[in-house]
Amino acid sequence: MSSRKIHIYTDGSSKGNPGPGGYAIFIEIVGTSHREVISEGFRYTTNNRMELLAVIVGLEQIIKKKQNIIVFTDSKYIVNAIQKNWIYQWKKNNFRKKKNVDLWIRFLDIFNQHFIVFQWIKGHHFHCINNYCDQLSVAASKGKNLQIDYVYEKQNFKKIN
Repeated sequence: MSSRKIHIYTDGSSKGNPGPGGYAIFIEIVGTSHREVISEGFRYTTNNRMELLAVIVGLEQIIKKKQNIIVFTDSKYIVNAIQKNWIYQWKKNNFRKKKNVDLWIRFLDIFNQHFIVFQWIKGHHFHCINNYCDQLSVAASKGKNLQIDYVYEKQNFKKIN
């Protein structure tokens, strides 16, 4: 186990839910000057997908394994799935009748590579980094070159057309 601590702040958004969406990530290695900011927008997605994708992409940036990480998120969807162990029951049931299966599987692939604690923070409530991530995720959702959330769009193709 590493003695360094990493904080990952995340946020996701979508306009219309579903609609154009985006996520943002702020990563810091505590006690150093290292900071990294990532954001990306998608043309048709949901808020929960963007919240979860932000966590996944943030964790995927941590190359060295067995790191001590605190993920700060305003998503009860994610925090409850982990802290209440819902994710393991979903997996046991092969994610039957669950949404965002592709992302939850991707999440589980990286989750066990580190020592991760999830910390819920109230969104839009005077937390400067969370507010910064919120602004970046909204801006990303309004970008000109929005990515395609292929899995979501394929599952919802009839709804798009």
